[in-house]
Amino acid sequence: QEPFVADEYIERLAWRTPGGGSRGGEAFDPKRLLEEFVNHIQELQVMDERIQRKVEKLEQQCQKEAKEFAKKVQELQKSNQVAFQHFQELDEHISYVATKVCHLGDQLEGVNTPRQRAVEAQKLMKYFNEFLDGELKSDVFTNSEKIKEAADIIQKLHLIAQELPFDRFSEVKSKIASKYHDLECQLIQEFTSAQRRGEVSRMREVAAVLLHFKGYSHCVDVYIKQCQEGAFLRNDVFEDAAILCQRVNKQVGEIFSNPETVLAKLIQNIFEVKLQSYVKDQLEEHRKSDAEQYLKNLYDLYTRTTNLSSKLMEFNLGTDKQTFLSKLIKAIFISYLENYIEVEIGYLKSRSAMILQRYYDSKNHQKRSIGTGGIQDLKERLRQRTNLPLGPSIDTHGETFLSQEVVVNLLQETKQAFERCHRLSDPSDLPKNAFRIFSMLVEFLCTEHIDYALETGLAGIPSSDSKNANLYFLDVVHQANTIFHLFDKQFNDHLMPLISSSPKLSECLQKKKDIIEQMEVKLDMGIDRTLNCMIGQMKHILAAEQKKTDFKPEDENNVLIQYTNACVKVCGYVRKQVEKIRNSMDGKNVDTVLMELGVRFHRLIYEHLQQYSYSCMGGMLAICDVAEYRKCAKDFKIALVLQLFDTLHALCNLLVVAPDNLKQVCSGEQLANLDKNILHSFVQLRVDYRSARLARHFS
Repeated sequence: QEPFVADEYIERLAWRTPGGGSRGGEAFDPKRLLEEFVNHIQELQVMDERIQRKVEKLEQQCQKEAKEFAKKVQELQKSNQVAFQHFQELDEHISYVATKVCHLGDQLEGVNTPRQRAVEAQKLMKYFNEFLDGELKSDVFTNSEKIKEAADIIQKLHLIAQELPFDRFSEVKSKIASKYHDLECQLIQEFTSAQRRGEVSRMREVAAVLLHFKGYSHCVDVYIKQCQEGAFLRNDVFEDAAILCQRVNKQVGEIFSNPETVLAKLIQNIFEVKLQSYVKDQLEEHRKSDAEQYLKNLYDLYTRTTNLSSKLMEFNLGTDKQTFLSKLIKAIFISYLENYIEVEIGYLKSRSAMILQRYYDSKNHQKRSIGTGGIQDLKERLRQRTNLPLGPSIDTHGETFLSQEVVVNLLQETKQAFERCHRLSDPSDLPKNAFRIFSMLVEFLCTEHIDYALETGLAGIPSSDSKNANLYFLDVVHQANTIFHLFDKQFNDHLMPLISSSPKLSECLQKKKDIIEQMEVKLDMGIDRTLNCMIGQMKHILAAEQKKTDFKPEDENNVLIQYTNACVKVCGYVRKQVEKIRNSMDGKNVDTVLMELGVRFHRLIYEHLQQYSYSCMGGMLAICDVAEYRKCAKDFKIALVLQLFDTLHALCNLLVVAPDNLKQVCSGEQLANLDKNILHSFVQLRVDYRSARLARHFS
């Protein structure tokens, strides 16, 4: 048995043989074990021979059965070939019979068709004779339940009557036409009654009969008219129309053979009658009296109409349903869309002007005229080159004349205008119309509001030598910066999608760039003049508070202050201005303006210190002042400004250092690269400079 392992088999055999091992204290008997092995080998040989004979017998039997099976397969193949041959013969025979049957059918049809036609013609002649005699006796004409058969007959007679000469058969033609008309009316009436009863199967039967009559279109009209009865009872005509079309779409295929044509005709009727009348009532009411409401209604109605059209696109309306629905919409709105942009621009212009005027009225401000051309242009060029205030300074009383509420209102109006423009403009006119709206925004927001506020703010900046001047221009900068962000956001969010793939894109970008650059020039000019005023205020503080005795005290041994009063006030003023600048600007503009202010602040202190003579104690006090100025300069967080004050602090050390150490201090890290004249100018400020000893050490 598998798995067979020879070693284990031998071990088991030895273990079972007495004397084959040391089991139970028995002595090992090799002869007995050998004898057992020999006997067992003989048994295995006998078993092997027996099994071999059995295998040979089975192989012979298998070969015999294989031959018998192969013979049987051959016989089956021959039988299959015979059966296949019989099948082919049967198939040929069936085809032959079928051909004969078809030929016989054609012959029978060839005989039967003329016969049927003859029978049909005979019946028609019989019915025609009744019309000719003037008395309709046939049951098909007198029995109202056989109206379908009567309709088929009268329709054929009507066609025949069209071919007859009028002079001989005028009377019978008139009777047939009258009967044709009567049956047509009866069928339409029957269809109408069935529709009111909701009998779809009867409607389908009558519609199928009327299909060959001239009044079939009238049947469709009746169906469309009755479908709409009671369908428009709510205030939302668009939703009612969608529900009606959804209901009819499910039913029309069960009634008419051309459901897509009937549904299309229903939709056309809804658009041309219901919707057109509704739109006209809604728009004509405000067209001349209220432009705002007119534009809102136009946008709303057009949007709802196109949404309805999108829902109707789900139905089968024929081959080109997109063009069909577009024409229906165009027919309703064409008279309103032709001059839409003119109404939009006119409304936007008047609305924007009103928003601005209302704001200035609330401030009791009479808007000044900012002229263009001639003298005004000359003043502008001179101001840009010289940065001098031209004309008297205007006291704005802290008013920036910029209002985020006004800006939000203007941007909201423009946003709605862009949305209407996107929806109502023809695709070919969309970029041009969007550009016109953008131009209105630039005119009223940028020119009439921001630019006017900048001009007023510039005129309100006092001269640099004014005392106790109030500086409000940074408030203008802060608000203008916020407004620019809002303006730029609307440009990207609402204008760009409308012009991104048109030549108007570059024109809009250039217009935006020009207006921003124009305002940046005025902002830069105002900031520069504001910084001059700040420096002027610091000069006034220093002139009023700094005394000559501060740095050359009468009693060198009795100096109780750490730094001068002028230093305290200047640092307090500077810290307020730095905070104001940080609150008024953002990004790199903060660092740029603070750097400029820091450089001017340093220059002022540098020049101020050179106006005095310094005793030893006065020099120490000057160093304390500069240390305080340097601490103030750290608030700027500008490396250059801090470096300038570090150098100035090092220069002030020259005021107190011992004469023997002057050269060593001047060659130090912070002063080594400075011009010798600058070092000399500071040494000259010492009261002991004229002593021969000091001059000799510095030379």
